[in-house]
Amino acid sequence: MAESMKNVTLSADARLIQLAREKAAREHSTLNAQFRLWLARYVDTGTRHLDYDNLMARLEHVRSGGGFSRDDMNER
Repeated sequence: MAESMKNVTLSADARLIQLAREKAAREHSTLNAQFRLWLARYVDTGTRHLDYDNLMARLEHVRSGGGFSRDDMNER
């Protein structure tokens, strides 16, 4: 099943848009493609934090067994 795409209208300085288009072209990409990548990373940074918090909550019962010395931690 193909992903559903939705158009978004953004406002930005015309010079910045031109520079961004030129940079994307140098990278063999488009401004649209770069925006989609940015949007995915933007959303991911927030959800990773939530994923970490959820993982820590699920593992709160786990105990390390006590303190470890530097020698204990470096023992091979």
